[in-house]
Order: sequence, then C-alpha cells, then structure tokens
Amino acid sequence: MLLTFVLPSLRSSARRDIFSSTRPFLPQQRLMSRVATPSGFRMSPSPEFDGDKAKVLVFGAGNFGSCLADHLGDSSHMVYMWSRSESLVKHFNECHRNLEALQDHVFAESITAIGPEFPTAELIHSMDVLLFAIPTEGIRETLASLRSTLNGGRVPLLIFVNKGIEIKTRALTLEIIADTCGPEIAKMATFISGPSFAKEIVRRQPTSVSVVSLSPTHAERASRLFHQPWFRCYTGDDPIGVELAGALKNVYAIAAGMAAGLGFENNTRAMLITRGLAEMTRIGTAYGASPLTFLTLAGVGDLFLTCSSSASRNYTVGHRLGQGESLDHIIETLGSVAEGVTTSKGLKAIVDELGVAAPIASAVYDVLYEGKAVTERANELLSLPAMSELDLSIESGTPAKRLLGKLGLDA
Repeated sequence: MLLTFVLPSLRSSARRDIFSSTRPFLPQQRLMSRVATPSGFRMSPSPEFDGDKAKVLVFGAGNFGSCLADHLGDSSHMVYMWSRSESLVKHFNECHRNLEALQDHVFAESITAIGPEFPTAELIHSMDVLLFAIPTEGIRETLASLRSTLNGGRVPLLIFVNKGIEIKTRALTLEIIADTCGPEIAKMATFISGPSFAKEIVRRQPTSVSVVSLSPTHAERASRLFHQPWFRCYTGDDPIGVELAGALKNVYAIAAGMAAGLGFENNTRAMLITRGLAEMTRIGTAYGASPLTFLTLAGVGDLFLTCSSSASRNYTVGHRLGQGESLDHIIETLGSVAEGVTTSKGLKAIVDELGVAAPIASAVYDVLYEGKAVTERANELLSLPAMSELDLSIESGTPAKRLLGKLGLDA
C-alpha cells in the first residue's frame, strides 16, 4: 500500500524571508518533556522567531538525518524526513520513534516521515530547505532525480551533511552537485560538518559545527536556521577543505581504533591524532584547500572526537581490526555505515595523484584492501626515520583549481 501525506498549503502572496536575522524559538516546555538535560544546567532558547516557519525536507532517516530533523523540528520548523523504508515511515508517524536509528529517543511531533516513494515535485517546490543526510555514494543518484525539479524558479537552500569521497570518480560532493545540478546551484550549496555525535545532539549536549559555502549569504542562512545555544554554528567559505577534513578524519579514526585494539593507550592516541592532523593538512593543502580549515571544528575538532570515542563507527572498525577480526565480518555485523572504509580507497588514489606523503592513511589502506596485518603495518610506521614535524605542500592545488574552474571561479 502506498503511503500518502498532506502537502502544506502554499500561500499565493510573497513569503517573508524565513531566514531573518532573529533566531527560531524553541518551545522550552516541550523540549524539557522529551529531552533529559544535565542536572542543574539550563540553556535558554534563542529569541522568538518573528516570521514564517521554514519547511525542511531531510533526505535520509539514519542517525544524523534523524537527529538534525529533531533539532529543526524542536526549533519550530516544519520538517519532513524521507526514508526508503515503508515500515520506518509508518512506525515513525504513529509513535514518533525511529525503528532504525536512535531508537530510544522520542522525536519532535513537528516531523512527518514520508516515503518510500521519492518526494514529489510539488512537495519539493514547497520546501525552503533540502537537507541531504545520505551516504556520499548515494548523493549523485539522488541529485539526478532532483535536477529537473530544481531547474528554474526559486531554488531551496541545499545543505549537505554527508562525509566522504565518491569512490569511482574521487569527487567531492561539491563536484557531484556541479555535475548533476549545474555550477550555479553548486556555488550556493552549504555544508555542515564538525564534532557532532547524533546521540548527543538529540540529548541537547552543547555542540558546535562549521557551516560553509562558496556563497557567504547561503552559509549565513543555514547558520541562522540551525543555531541554538546547544547547537552553535560558525560560518566559513572553504567547502573544499571542510569536505576533505570530514572525509579524511574517518580514515584516521580507523587508525586510532587499530592502535587501541592492539592495546596502545593515551600517548599513542595523541600521537595519531596529531600526526593524522598533519597528514590531513598536507593532503588538503596539496589539493588546494586552506590549511587553516584543518584547525576548525570541521578539521581538528571532528578528528579529535572521532579518534577518541568508541561511539565512532570508524574507530570501532579499527578497534575490531586491531583485535584480529576480519573486515568482512566487521562490516557484516556493524549495523551501520563506516564511511572511512570506502573513503580510504578514494583517498589512496588522491594521495597517489598529488604525490604527498601520507604514511598513516597508506597503512590503513593496506590493512583494508591489501590484506596486510595490523601489527605488520604498525611496526613499519613506528620504524620510519625521524623527520621534520611541519611539512606543508607549497605547490599543486590542481584538483581545487580544476573544481573551481568547473564552477566558473578562480582558485
């Protein structure tokens, strides 16, 4: 049986700008009844929002898509969340719980799950925001399905929260957007990244993220949409660097997990985080990103979180590898996507093309795809000769120049 839903009525008169300078109001009484906040600590919502609510369509009902839908729903916005699972949609709308993600959480009543059919053109045209929370490998197909709907007229604010590199093409999401929807839409696309575990966001643990776009106006609009005292937003203009940082940190989280699985402790973790940051910055600079981006929430912030917690899927993969489990068994039993596993393959191709030294990333690739033992590659890394600690690339930048050229921009 097909699932149906009622479209929100559309006004014929011109809308107010839903992203005015004031912040959305979060109904505190409802929040306190659903979310357990730390004892003795109270965060006041942002000032009341004087204007229309934003209509947001979230593509993806996994952990991160669900938690962001919940945050926006509690911030007085009208949220639709699309899933391919008919049972998930039905259960969510009946019980306000997600069968597949954050199962203990009761979600905001202002969220409506839709699917499994792809959202209609009529619904998409009524949206102010399209939020993409699906794996990178599915972005191209989804955008291709949306392309005709986005051509002409008012284009919704497009926000992407996926982290990864497309394996076959080695493309960042920014390039996938340009390929499928055109350079003008790509220049307006916004990316959110940073240290943000979904299970903590729904518990309103204070969280901060980077919100970036080639268009400062669109980055600011996305920031105003999301910003609350417990979800702070900081804007920037280097989506290439933020995308690289968000993808690469997952590979280094696997390395940190491997070290823990072998029995190494805090000194080793600190070493891997610091040297991993050096590698990320070296790769990103050679690619054409700003080295400063890797010192932001989307860079070192996300790297630190992902490399330091067993709640990280990528860290968990590495930890189990370090304890001797096979990759096939880990993937089969993990229950969710660990994007660092696929990103490692795309990163290897990028590192080879750029000709930069990335011994940690190369070691992770060898374990995942070349059948090397974790202990063997760990010994090889620790046996490397002493070297200069700071070594940033001062040339290249070709991939970023090529991508910006596709968008009609100078590097």
